[in-house]
Amino acid sequence: MTDMTPPAEQGDKRNQTMILAFREHFGAEPTHVVIGPGRVNLIGEHTDYNDGFVLPVAIKRDVRLVLRPRNDRIVRIVSLDYDGEAAFDLDALHPDPERLWLNYVQGVAQELDIRGVTLAGFDAVLSGNVPRASGLSSSAALEIAAAHSLLVASRQTDVLDGPAIAQAAQAAENNFVGVKCGIMDQFISELGREGHALLIDCRTLAYDLIPMPPEAALIIGNTKASRSLAGSAYNTRRQECEEGVARLRQALPHIRALRDVSSEELEANKELLPDLIYRRCRHIVTENERVLATVTALQQGKLDEVGRLMNASHASLCDDYAVSSDALDVMVAAMQSTPGCYGARLTGAGFGGCAVGLVAPGAEQQVADAIYRDYPQATGIWPEVYTTHAANGAHVITL
Repeated sequence: MTDMTPPAEQGDKRNQTMILAFREHFGAEPTHVVIGPGRVNLIGEHTDYNDGFVLPVAIKRDVRLVLRPRNDRIVRIVSLDYDGEAAFDLDALHPDPERLWLNYVQGVAQELDIRGVTLAGFDAVLSGNVPRASGLSSSAALEIAAAHSLLVASRQTDVLDGPAIAQAAQAAENNFVGVKCGIMDQFISELGREGHALLIDCRTLAYDLIPMPPEAALIIGNTKASRSLAGSAYNTRRQECEEGVARLRQALPHIRALRDVSSEELEANKELLPDLIYRRCRHIVTENERVLATVTALQQGKLDEVGRLMNASHASLCDDYAVSSDALDVMVAAMQSTPGCYGARLTGAGFGGCAVGLVAPGAEQQVADAIYRDYPQATGIWPEVYTTHAANGAHVITL
């Protein structure tokens, strides 16, 4: 089991490794460490593109850039995880087909420029420990770290607030990288706070920090299973939700999205919907209600109720929204069956990736042992298991 909460000296050691790499490559001293964390969504899945509610937490895994500003508009980055050094000119941004990771940085630069930020170049060493292709948002962590690096290097750290930085990062992924993601990942990477989840209204972008009770820890199980179906299924689910809204408007002309439909209204008008569309709508409508109920339960310290809502979310994602998988179901069942686990569910788009469990402190190893026992036996895949608590969002360390 991998601990996501390293002691301070371990975090310092990681910084020191990157600082040494910077000195060796650039022959100078870096000035800043910029950190963008990954995230796990506690509850609220597929609600974001339906104008709904989500409840993510930042995790204690991140993408970091150790950097030094330049006096020109060249950005040079040495990646310790990918394929050596890459560079680009802020006056000549264009997608790099060879280094896809660099496109996230270039895309953020483009969006900051559009927003009127006068950019300057920098030299940097890049490294991350957010597992890639796992549904823990390594891309958003990179985007947010890149945004703060560009702002630091340009001495423009006060020109955009947190939500504006998150929106620029989302726009970079939408417009430059070409992935039509929602706002959740960038928002939590930017605005997370240690010991808190973040309730986000995906329509208004209003947000509220929700304290996590200290007797709650998180276990993340990485199935390491292929997510090849996730992209096509994501687009299909969006279309199914839009069809549901169009049909429901016959009786509910005021609605703009499934966010505007209550369970009672859905049940009263289910005859307007084919069964498959009804079930897709039922997941979104009830999931939004579960997010708000989870917030209330957390505020009241009712972790058993939070766990019940997480279990219900997984069942809905499996049965109504059909985005789970055999691998995820085995992972979640292993968590749910272990004493000390309040509840568990898939997290992210589905069809692989990760599951998240809410556990009592001290029970983490028991839950991990259950995963290591049951999951390989059922799937033939050796999983990864991480423990974490809610972490801080993006931050900058001046060296």
